[in-house]
Amino acid sequence: MSRIIHAALLVASLVIFLPGPSAQAQEYVEAPRVVAALAQGLAAERGIGIKQNVDLATELYCDAATMGSSEGFFRIGRMLAQGSSKRRNPSLANAYLALAARLGHREAAMLHDPHVENGRIDEICRITRGHVAEPKFDLDGYIAGLTKDKRNLAALIRKRAPYYGVDARMALGIALAESNLDANAVSPKNAQGVMQLIPDTQERFGVQKPFDAEQNIKGGLAYLKWLQTRFNGNLTLVAAAYNAGEGNVDRYGGVPPFRETEDYVRRVLQFSGLD
Repeated sequence: MSRIIHAALLVASLVIFLPGPSAQAQEYVEAPRVVAALAQGLAAERGIGIKQNVDLATELYCDAATMGSSEGFFRIGRMLAQGSSKRRNPSLANAYLALAARLGHREAAMLHDPHVENGRIDEICRITRGHVAEPKFDLDGYIAGLTKDKRNLAALIRKRAPYYGVDARMALGIALAESNLDANAVSPKNAQGVMQLIPDTQERFGVQKPFDAEQNIKGGLAYLKWLQTRFNGNLTLVAAAYNAGEGNVDRYGGVPPFRETEDYVRRVLQFSGLD
């Protein structure tokens, strides 16, 4: 079984189930980082705010899938099953749809074709990662396509970042990867707000109201400034530490060899245009 399947099944165990009248009616809430990757993938797939880029969409859906998202697997399978003729691949589509169905995605089970042999599940993600066709992620265009509230939060990050000596593009890349600029986001590990600060980080940087967007952003920027000092301005290590903790960066002498962290670093730098 491939690493991506292991990651999917492990993270899927962290899904938060909502009460409902029956098992058939149950829905789940995915972690903010997953929701963010799915939203950004959809923007790339459909050309919402940014130029349509199916390769970028696939990469972002792969990131969501690696974090255990059945919807991520489903969207890859759907594109492979229903996309343009040059991209269509029924056997690989079936492989992704089968895993999405295994994780409880009803629509994936309906789209799966039992008469087609499943392909290798990790092939598309393995090929796509790190090889996204131009154009690169259009940060300004993407933000322009968001809701007014999210655009206002992006503007606040741009305004406050210079006071902390933090590149606003880097801060925005972190905010997009963490929560997609959702001030009310909460992760299964209780990271909260726009910058997804855990309670310990909130305490370290004086954030008393994590769902107050301005406080949360200031705390996130203070943490980024601290990480920049800690890692001598190396933004790759800053992003890795923001995701996996500075202790893990020290332990491995660089970006920890965790698939989610590797993807996270690539995504942050890609969003910020600093890759």
